[in-house]
Amino acid sequence: MREIVLDTETTGFKPEEGHRIVEIGCVELVNHVQTGERFHVYLNPGRAMPAEAAAVHGLTDEFLADKPVFTEVVEEFLTFIGDAPLVIHNAAFDMAFLNAELGWAGFPRLGADRAVDTLAMARQRFPGSPATLDALCKRFGVDNSGRSYHGALLDAQLLAEVYLELRGGRQAGLALASGPVTRGGGPVRIERPHRPPRPHAPGAEELAAHTELLKSLKNPLWLAE
Repeated sequence: MREIVLDTETTGFKPEEGHRIVEIGCVELVNHVQTGERFHVYLNPGRAMPAEAAAVHGLTDEFLADKPVFTEVVEEFLTFIGDAPLVIHNAAFDMAFLNAELGWAGFPRLGADRAVDTLAMARQRFPGSPATLDALCKRFGVDNSGRSYHGALLDAQLLAEVYLELRGGRQAGLALASGPVTRGGGPVRIERPHRPPRPHAPGAEELAAHTELLKSLKNPLWLAE
């Protein structure tokens, strides 16, 4: 099964207020294992970057000035995600921005049913506990020491590990425990050493002990030969 773990960085909180996506990061999972395939792009939002947003992700107007706009990368992005489910932390936020950008570019919206919301998964599994990505990394022992700023690709890679833990851990299935998982999800061959058959016939001492036992029984139904 192919899934795409996805994250975005933006200029603000609401696309209806003119805010835009400035970074998209995606990593591919096949059978819940990272394949190494990824999609990553910085985007020129065509507007000034608010200081409060830059403080979160560190992306400035100067850095983004020569980056492509969304319409230049939209087809490559859609080709990469294909029809796979999209694993997103707080999916409503990212899906709102993606669909706004797709609409402005003249492309169909992504269906809400494609999103797998890890925030909702975490809240259901750990009610009342912090469910931020940092909190979940700490809970599951995922190393996020390199996360000084929010970054779409880094956050997608961290979320891929958190998502696996939310689904039950690194040995969610017997195939993961028994050996490597192939990209296509085929069967795993396990090599076991040959063992010769072990004899089970009783020895002389065992036969003698059996005979003595029979002597202690009244009208035994069987006798040792």
